Amino acid sequence: MQDFFQQTQTWAQLLGPNIYLQATAIAVAFIIAGKIADLLISRVIAGIVSRSQTDFDDNLVSLLHRPVFVTFVLVGLALATVRLELGESPAFLTLGVLKTIAIVIWYSFSRSLIQIILSALSRGTGASKLHESMLPLLNNVFRVIALALAVYFAFLSWQVDVTAWLASAGIVGLALSFAAKDTLSNLFAGASIIADAPYKTGDFITLDSGERGMVTYIGLRSTRILTRDDIEITVPNGIIGNAKIINEAGGPSAKHRIRIPIGVAYGSDIDKVIAVLRAIADDHDEVCDLPEPRVRFRHFGESSLDFELLCWIDRPVDRGRMIHELNCAVYKSFQTESIEIPFPQRDLHVKSIPTPAGDVPAPS
Repeated sequence: MQDFFQQTQTWAQLLGPNIYLQATAIAVAFIIAGKIADLLISRVIAGIVSRSQTDFDDNLVSLLHRPVFVTFVLVGLALATVRLELGESPAFLTLGVLKTIAIVIWYSFSRSLIQIILSALSRGTGASKLHESMLPLLNNVFRVIALALAVYFAFLSWQVDVTAWLASAGIVGLALSFAAKDTLSNLFAGASIIADAPYKTGDFITLDSGERGMVTYIGLRSTRILTRDDIEITVPNGIIGNAKIINEAGGPSAKHRIRIPIGVAYGSDIDKVIAVLRAIADDHDEVCDLPEPRVRFRHFGESSLDFELLCWIDRPVDRGRMIHELNCAVYKSFQTESIEIPFPQRDLHVKSIPTPAGDVPAPS
């Protein structure tokens, strides 16, 4: 960069010994160069990117041409200031103002660029899509980073030593991290949950503590679950992030399998039992055809032959109602088909009756 400045000064000297004319020529040349760069970006590059299917590059080009033009103008004015060979204080003040203006221009550009990037990510699909609850956090974090960098470079442009400031900021940040460790734990866990997506809004999940319900909201601090009793449970993300979660709507399909255990009496026609149970599932409108319902003979129980009807439903939320309806249908069908549902039985064998104390056995 220093070589470029010296080369510019050398070219300016070709205009003659008048330093004011040289400074003016430098400023005008960079203004013209900036205008050419502005036209190149706004006309040529904008025309090329307009053919793409996304509007991200269009917004980026539209946002970029103004800072580029202003930067050329500021560089020209800075070189002109150096060429005028002003005193140390006027030159320092002028160059400091020009650098500060450049920092403000590019800080404004970075704020708009952050908004464009986050907006594009929020409209993505699949793994590239950004969860909407992450937008405010990322927007604030990136803006704070951009502001911190802008302030840092502004201090450097005015030759202010920022070492002490950075040390103080590190100590304050360490103190705040200890004071708000629970809040930070929930925030990091929330970001991890949103990024990893073990569940999403609308899924039915079961916590390792036994609560089961539909996820209604995933925030950065907590997750809210609405149980079947219409009770909302708010779980901090720091807890739920380290817990075992069963997502009933997870996997390749949101369908949910239900099990109907049933026992029949020994001596029953097992082929008939299987056919009746399969017909019950086939006749119910809300039982899925794919995967097909199935009946399994599970165990030889103490008092019954234990069968199990397995079938799939579209929504986990209907599990309780579907189990109720299928149980009713099984009971009615077994009564119609004379299939016995046994009750637990115990056989008691008495080998002898003890004689009560004090009684004398009757003579034979």
